[in-house]
Amino acid sequence: MKRCGAPVDLSFKAISNFAGRSLNLRLNYFSLFSHSEFSLFDSVSVLCELPELRVLYLHGNRIFTLSGVDKLGVLPHLHTITLHGNIIESRKAYRTHVILALPGLKTMDFSAVTPQERTLAHLWQHSTTNTLH
Repeated sequence: MKRCGAPVDLSFKAISNFAGRSLNLRLNYFSLFSHSEFSLFDSVSVLCELPELRVLYLHGNRIFTLSGVDKLGVLPHLHTITLHGNIIESRKAYRTHVILALPGLKTMDFSAVTPQERTLAHLWQHSTTNTLH
């Protein structure tokens, strides 16, 4: 994997969000896990300004909503994400939702996203969309 800029690992640091901060736009690896007060919702706009981001570790935080994950879909090279250990993990269809939100995802929570899983996610999306109309 070609690296663009040094990887950033802020795991176990006292950070609640990145609102109003700037990061290296060439960053492609970012680790921020085990933060009891981290807010993806407040920080997602900064993370979305990292077009080269490929790996994002956010496990073990207190991420409550999937809406922040949806916004990460603008990152064209994001292929690996960890979100386990967050409150969103208990949401219905959590893994399916993340797979649909991040189309380039190859690995989620240290498990490969298989072609069959992606197909089932799209079928699930289609069936839930049809039942709503």
